[in-house]
Amino acid sequence: MTNAYEYEDGNALAGPLSELFAVDVTTATGRCVSCGDTGRVADLRVYVNAPGYVARCPGCDHVMLRLVRSPDAAWLDLQGTLSLRVPMPPG
Repeated sequence: MTNAYEYEDGNALAGPLSELFAVDVTTATGRCVSCGDTGRVADLRVYVNAPGYVARCPGCDHVMLRLVRSPDAAWLDLQGTLSLRVPMPPG
């Protein structure tokens, strides 16, 4: 039996977010709106036993990102993320 509170790291978001963004968002750096900690999206705690993906801050457990996908749309909620710095290749 799987524990409902088990989580994966933020790399679980690589595939779903690649459908929305042209860059690898797991390498982006986010700042938690609750505690102010800064870290890579890959370091978030991602819960997949929900209707979508719920990513929490590893420092304070605050929800930083929610992603839900339907056959014809995606909803991305970054309400818990104060900022998101995405590394870009030199242009």
